[in-house]
Amino acid sequence: MSRTARSRTRLRLGLTATALLTAAALVPAPAHAEDVTDYTITVDPRTRGAAIDHTMYGVFFEDINRAADGGLYAELVQNRSFEYSTADNGAYTPLTSWAVGGTAEVVDDSGRLNERNRNYLSLGAGSSVTNAGYNTGIRVEKGKRYDFSVWARAGSGTTLTVTLKDAAGTLADARRVAVEGGWAKYRAAFTATRTSNRGRLAVAATNAAALDMVSLFPRDTYKNQPNGLRKDLAEKIAALKPGFVRFPGGCLVNTGSMEDYSESSGWQRKRSYQWKDTVGPVEERATNANFWGYNQSYGLGYYEYFRFAEDVGAMPLPVVPALVTGCGQNKATDDEALLERHIQDTLDLIEFANGPATSPWGKVRAGMGHPEPFGLTHIGVGNEENLPREFFARFQKFRAAIEAKHPDITVVSNSGPDDSGTIFDTAWQLNREGGVDLVDEHYYNSPQWFLQNNDRYDSYDRSGPEVFLGEYASQGNAWKNGLAEAAFMTGLERNADIVKLASYAPLLANEDYVQWSPDMIWFNNHASWGSANYEVQKLFMTNVGDRVVPSRASTTPDVSGPITGAVGLSTWATGAAYDDVRVTAADGTVLLDDDFSGDASRWTHSGGGSWSVQGGQYVQSDEAAENTLVTAGDPAWHDYDLHVRATKKAGKEGFLVAFGVKDTGNHYWWNLGGWNNTRSAVEQAVDGGKSTLVSKAGSIETGRAYDIDITVRGRQVTLYLDGQEWGGFTDDKPAEPFRQVVTEDTRTGDLIVKVVNAQPAEARTAIDLGGARTASTARVTTLAADEDAVNTETDTPVAPVTSTFRGVADEFAYTFPPHSVTFLRIKQR
Repeated sequence: MSRTARSRTRLRLGLTATALLTAAALVPAPAHAEDVTDYTITVDPRTRGAAIDHTMYGVFFEDINRAADGGLYAELVQNRSFEYSTADNGAYTPLTSWAVGGTAEVVDDSGRLNERNRNYLSLGAGSSVTNAGYNTGIRVEKGKRYDFSVWARAGSGTTLTVTLKDAAGTLADARRVAVEGGWAKYRAAFTATRTSNRGRLAVAATNAAALDMVSLFPRDTYKNQPNGLRKDLAEKIAALKPGFVRFPGGCLVNTGSMEDYSESSGWQRKRSYQWKDTVGPVEERATNANFWGYNQSYGLGYYEYFRFAEDVGAMPLPVVPALVTGCGQNKATDDEALLERHIQDTLDLIEFANGPATSPWGKVRAGMGHPEPFGLTHIGVGNEENLPREFFARFQKFRAAIEAKHPDITVVSNSGPDDSGTIFDTAWQLNREGGVDLVDEHYYNSPQWFLQNNDRYDSYDRSGPEVFLGEYASQGNAWKNGLAEAAFMTGLERNADIVKLASYAPLLANEDYVQWSPDMIWFNNHASWGSANYEVQKLFMTNVGDRVVPSRASTTPDVSGPITGAVGLSTWATGAAYDDVRVTAADGTVLLDDDFSGDASRWTHSGGGSWSVQGGQYVQSDEAAENTLVTAGDPAWHDYDLHVRATKKAGKEGFLVAFGVKDTGNHYWWNLGGWNNTRSAVEQAVDGGKSTLVSKAGSIETGRAYDIDITVRGRQVTLYLDGQEWGGFTDDKPAEPFRQVVTEDTRTGDLIVKVVNAQPAEARTAIDLGGARTASTARVTTLAADEDAVNTETDTPVAPVTSTFRGVADEFAYTFPPHSVTFLRIKQR
C-alpha cells in the first residue's frame, strides 16, 4: 500500500492519558508520521452473531514430506522390514538405509515372517547390518531409554549383538540376544550414554540368521503409548488444541490402484490408502508406495490416528477413496464388485471405530488395546477429484450405504482441487442438488488472494451445504504469508454459520525430505519448530470463542490502475514452439511483432529450459524443464492485444503465455494444458505465489498449432483460443490489509477482538464496543515481525508477545503495529 493511498482522517475518539501511555509503551513510535493509517472498529454486542462450533479449527495429517515414517511415527530405524522397492522410488533397493558387513541378502520366499510381510533379511554367519536412520542418523539423548526389537529365526541358533554407535564411539552398552528356532520376537533395551544426532544401529550374528522388523523406539513417546508418536511433534500439534484431525490424506487416498494387497492382485505396491492395510500387529500390516515418492510402512495406521485424535481431544475425520483417482491421475474405476468391496470396507471402518468390542471389527480394535469406541461422527469420501460427475455418482452410493446403516454419521463430499472454475462449479452444483451436508474445499493461493478474498463465504447460500475448508495455505512460510492467512481466517470466523471446519495444510515437513512447501511444522531428527503460519494457527485455534459478535471496520483506500506489464512465453515439462508474436496497443500501434525469421534478441530468458530459433519458430526443447519463462516488451505496457501461435512438440503438458509481466514473480499467464494436460487456467503470480483466476477442463494436442489471443483493457482480460472466446476475468478486487473479527468466549465472559494489520504502517484505530460493559484492562497477545521473517530451528522472529492494555472503555483507541496480528481479550462485566 503506497503512502499516498493511505487515509488521513483524524481519530474519531481521543485517548485517555492512561491509555495513551500504555499504548505508547506497547508499540514503537513510527519513523515517520505518515507511516500511520487511521481506522475504526464498531462492535454490536446486542446483536447475536453466528455460533462457532468447538471443532471449527483442526489439523490435516497427510504422510507427505516424511510426516509419518521419519516424522510423527517414533520409529528410529528406516526400512525396518527390508520392503523398500523401486516401486516406491527409483533409487530404492531392499537394503536402502542399511550397510552390510560380510554377507547379507534380502529374500522373498516361503520362509518369510508372514504373507503380507514379503521380504526378510538372510544374514550370514559372522556378518552384520547397520541402519542409518533418517536425516543425519539415529537421534539418541543421554540418559534416555530406547527399546529394540527384532523378529528372527535361526535353525542352528545364533547370538545377535546389537549396538548403538556413531563415528565417535559407542552410544550405549551393547546387548546380546540368543536366537534359536523359528520366527519369534526378541527384545532388548538401551540407555544412551551420550547424545548424538548421527547414531547407527548395528546387528551382528555369530551364525546364520533371518531377520525382519528391526526396530528401535524411544521409550518416551507421546503419552507413553506403545508403537507411539514422536513426543515433540505430537506436543506441538496438541498445543494447537485441534477440534478435529483429518487423516490420512490427501493424494494418498485417491491415487494408485484400488485393489488390495494380496496374491490375487499380484501384491500391488502402488495402491490407494486402504485402512485395513494399516491395522493389526505391525509386522502383519501391508507396505505400500507413497504417492509422494517414498515407502510407507503403515506402522502409523488407522488405530494410531484414532488414538492420537483421542489423546489431543479432537474429533477423528478419516477419508476413504471413492474409486475415482485425482492428483493428476484422473481415472474412474468401473468395476462394480470392487466398488462394493470399498463401500463395505467403509462400513467396516465405522464398526472398527464405533462398534462394540464383541463385533467383528470392534474386536480388532479392542485387541489392539482400545475396547471402548472412538466415537466417529464424520467420514470423508474422496479427495480433490477432477472428474466431478464420475466422483459424485460413486459418492452417492457410499453415502446411501452409510446412511442406511449409520444415519448419525456425516458423510463429507468435496469440490475438487481449486477455489473456482468449471470443476469447482460442477461439483458444487452436484453437492447442492444431492443434498450433501458438508463439502470439503481445498485451495493454495498467493498471499494477495487471501487478502482479497476475506469475504469469500459472505455470499454462500445459508441453506447449505456447509463448508469444510480441509486444505489451504498461502504458498510460503514467511510472516507475510501468516498475515494473509490470518486476515482470511477472520472471514472464516465471521462466517462460522456456513464454514464449520477449517485446517491448514500440510501439517508436517522433515527438512531433508521435502516434496511440498510451505508447511506448518518443520523438523529434523533432533528438533522441531513452528513456522510463522503455525503461530497464526495456534493463536486463532486457542482463542476461538463460542459466538461471533457482529462488528464492522473501515477499510484502506486503494488506487488501482490498469494491468501493466510485458509479455512472455513459457513451458512446463513440455517442448513447444512459438511463432507470430504480435502485441498491438488499443489505438492500433504495433508494440511488438516477431515472426522469428531472424534471431530472438528481443527476448530475455529468465527461467530454465533450452530456447533457440529453429525454422522460423522460437522453440523450447527441454521436456523436463519447468517454468522456462522468456519475456519481451516494456513493463509499463497496458491496454493491448497479444497474439501468439503455439504448438506443443512433446511432453506432459501444454504451453504458457504470459502477460502483465513485471518480473519472474509478478505476472499473469494463461496455462493451457496444465496439470498433466487435464485443464487450462489463468494464474496470477504475486511475489512468487500463484492464484487461479479462471479454470476449465481441457487438453492440448501434440503437433497442432493453436492461435492464442489475449485482450487487456484496464483490469479486464478476455482470452480467445482459435478465434473462440475461451473466458475472461476482471482483476479489480482490493487486497485489504486491515481485517478484524470479534468473538465471545462464554466460558470466561471475554470479548476477543482479533485484528490483522498486514501493511507496513501502524493502524491507529478507534474502537467502539457498542455499550458493552467491560473491565478497563485487556490481555493482549501480539504477533509482529518483518514481513519476510521466517522461523527456523535456531531463530523464531515470529513468536507471541503478551502484555496488558490498561485503557479499555466503551470507546477507546489502540494502535496496532505494522505487520501484526493482535488479539485483545476483554473481560465483560
